[in-house]
Amino acid sequence: MADDGDGRLRTEGNSGGGRGGGGAEEPPVGGGMLLIAGLLALGLLAAYRLYLRWGTRSGPGGAARQSQAAALPRMKRRDFSLEQLREFDGTRNPRILLAVNGKVFDVTKGSKFYGPEGPYGIFAGRDASRGLATFCLDKDALRDEYDDLSDLNAVQMESVREWEMQFKEKYDYVGRLLKPGEEPSEYTDEEDTKDHTKQE
Repeated sequence: MADDGDGRLRTEGNSGGGRGGGGAEEPPVGGGMLLIAGLLALGLLAAYRLYLRWGTRSGPGGAARQSQAAALPRMKRRDFSLEQLREFDGTRNPRILLAVNGKVFDVTKGSKFYGPEGPYGIFAGRDASRGLATFCLDKDALRDEYDDLSDLNAVQMESVREWEMQFKEKYDYVGRLLKPGEEPSEYTDEEDTKDHTKQE
């Protein structure tokens, strides 16, 4: 260490660049790496969001599916068995339905998310409750038989209810998911119109 003449001390390897010496101090190597990793993660997240927004739209058949979905008339109210629901997966039928907490929603206008190439396409034509409750996008989260969700904990059931509310706000409710042996309700045109008007 040496006195540089004005009362400040400097080390041999640092000619005035230390604190109070007028120069900027270099960040430690670990901090710089953390900053770079954080920026890289943000960049990847932004790229993924752009892909979700635009990539699936322009994918093979994406634009055609979007316009076909927009041309579909509003679906009349009815109830569905699991087998009937599976017909509406966006491949066999252009309309896409899914069930959450025993309620069936028409998510056709969200085909970029729920269509065959969409990130949540696995839920199309299925009961999505368990997958949404457990944040799992694997086939393991889907049941081929009616799922009463009785083994989910309180936090997971609350998550299912929150998802149900989000779907109610954004998509058309078209009916109930029937339990095995349960008979479908008969909806009148008046009920159907009243409920659709209430959602708009």
